[in-house]
Amino acid sequence: MRSSVEIYVVATGAAHVVLKTDALIEAPNWHPSGDWLLVNGDGRLWRLPLAEPALHPIDTGFAVICNNDHGFTPDGQHIWLSHHNGRGSEIFVMPATGGIPRPVTKDAPSWWHGASPDGSRITYPAARGDKRVIDIYSCAADGTDERRLTFGEGHSDGPDYAPDGRLIYYNCDRPTGDGPSHAQIWVMAPDGTGHRQLFADDQVNWFPHPSSDGRQVLYLAYPPGTEGHPRDLPVALCLMNPHGNNRRRICEFTGGQGSINVPCWSPDSTAFAYVRYELPSP
Repeated sequence: MRSSVEIYVVATGAAHVVLKTDALIEAPNWHPSGDWLLVNGDGRLWRLPLAEPALHPIDTGFAVICNNDHGFTPDGQHIWLSHHNGRGSEIFVMPATGGIPRPVTKDAPSWWHGASPDGSRITYPAARGDKRVIDIYSCAADGTDERRLTFGEGHSDGPDYAPDGRLIYYNCDRPTGDGPSHAQIWVMAPDGTGHRQLFADDQVNWFPHPSSDGRQVLYLAYPPGTEGHPRDLPVALCLMNPHGNNRRRICEFTGGQGSINVPCWSPDSTAFAYVRYELPSP
């Protein structure tokens, strides 16, 4: 087994396996209907029904080099996806049932990560210009009105909107004191103002995802000293309240890149999906 797609039920603190496979599967999104998960693997997108779990390919047309940055429009009718289109990752949108993707972002690289509650805007890490600094951007759903929300203060990544649309959660390794900097969880207003670090610890924290009801935030904690967001490390999934208090480690396993890169909560906020990895045999 290489990948184990699992669901963690918050009320019971128990996880159950949805699917085990020798393939490398990443980044589950929960469809708004609650009936199926969207995952990626081998450059493709896959539908994973919860009633009868199996991987069903989604027709993505020319987009066959998809990475793990994808998700649904709020109504569940369309999928935003990130596909390497020659010059780096670009964001596209297509029907959730499959079809030919149409471009959204006009510049690369851009990696989709979140959508406003009304679906009018998306947020994503991207690099622009010669320095290739990774910052957080947003744009209208049709790709117009791109706005830069961070300005090279550090590597910024993993943006996701709060369910009321008033905040964007993200991770950033910007320095805040005398010691070495590492990724921590931040929030800002959707216009890029009011940046605020929610807490400080020695873990390397990535990919914050508010629950659908806004009561909790899930994030991934790497061991101290981790650089970037690699796969196959001992990691923990953590929950906290929206203000960064009451933090607790709820699940520890081998994972990292691909485990919870994108929004993964169930529509009713009772559970979330993630991917556990087993190191391949030498």
